[in-house]
Amino acid sequence: ILGVGLTIPIGGADMPVVISLLNSYSGIAAAATGFLIGNNALIISGSLVGASGLILTNIMCKGMNRSLANVIFGAVGAESDSGSTDGKEMNIKSYSTTEAAMILDAAEKIIIVPGYGLAVAQAQHVAREVAESLEAMGKTVLYAIHPVAGRMPGHMNVLLAEANVSYDVLKDLDEINPEFEDCDVALILGANDVVNPAAKSNPGSPIYGMPVLNVQEAGRTIVFKRSLKPGFAGIENELFGAEQNQMFFGDAKKSLQDLVRALKENE
Repeated sequence: ILGVGLTIPIGGADMPVVISLLNSYSGIAAAATGFLIGNNALIISGSLVGASGLILTNIMCKGMNRSLANVIFGAVGAESDSGSTDGKEMNIKSYSTTEAAMILDAAEKIIIVPGYGLAVAQAQHVAREVAESLEAMGKTVLYAIHPVAGRMPGHMNVLLAEANVSYDVLKDLDEINPEFEDCDVALILGANDVVNPAAKSNPGSPIYGMPVLNVQEAGRTIVFKRSLKPGFAGIENELFGAEQNQMFFGDAKKSLQDLVRALKENE
């Protein structure tokens, strides 16, 4: 009852924080059980899990520019705003592999934005191959890492490290945002809420005020995504209908493999 009561008022955009918070609760419950039955091992391990969960929750709240109290109680009594486009119909443009390869071939600076979709498709190794193909063509390639991309802080860093991506090209939000102004193409791989311009432009959006990557400032954006389904926030992404944006629908791993082949053909 306590768990249900605490999580029901929390908005979809804050679910990653809730996952971390519930993980912390499990440690606190284990420690309390340890006190009840006099088990020192439970007390120590539960305390460690509870403390680490609270630290992680605090880091994620800072990454979303929200207080923990606002995350837990912010949606109580608030009216739901499921959309972020003010009723405007978005003009979605879908491109083929060849067209995406041609756009990247003409670009000089590319920023790759990994997200949870990349993790689900286990496409981090193919993403590195794309970056290596672009670098072999003389392009500058950087990675933009949002603090809460994926399910927890550091998720994308770990995935890309597993694929042997150099730490030097991984840039956090504050470091990479100024780079988008002179970026030719932002390649967005499975990210959604962390690149939604509504966080800056729409005061009625559930994610308004959350720090996001300024991908809309790039010359072009190419979004690799399975569908137009919303992310955790449960809202439409205004970027998908932007004039400079092109969608690339399909499984991220297969799509990137096709893109690698197309890029090598253009070399």
